[in-house]
Amino acid sequence: MESYVRLRRRRSAGELDEGFTLIELLIVIVVLGILAAVVIFALGGITGKSAIAACQADGATVMTAIAALETQNPTVGVVGVNNATVALTQAMLLSGGGETGDPYLGSWPSNSPHYYYTIVAGALDLAVGTGTASAYTGPSRCTTVS
Repeated sequence: MESYVRLRRRRSAGELDEGFTLIELLIVIVVLGILAAVVIFALGGITGKSAIAACQADGATVMTAIAALETQNPTVGVVGVNNATVALTQAMLLSGGGETGDPYLGSWPSNSPHYYYTIVAGALDLAVGTGTASAYTGPSRCTTVS
């Protein structure tokens, strides 16, 4: 109780500050805004780089899955071989089929709106953005992903 009485006396005598001034608060807000802008600017290019890395990893995964499917199931093949269709090839990649029954892919890779993969005429194709699909020739094909 004594502390409370002492603080009331000091406050009424004008010895205690009431809090922050408006100028002090505005300066803190401006400094925080500048720091936030610097962080956002520094992280701006990260999303584009991550989409490229994901595209490259997905391409390598699908190419490996197709190679494994062709090796373990030479009589079925992929699209265009022994009358295999896109649906059959994708179903075998996702469900396994063939001898082992284990799926070659957990899911069909897609990172819309950045890119998506498809199989056309027996070849793996990559469509970037809203563009048309063209043959996936390797990781360098993903450099246009944004």
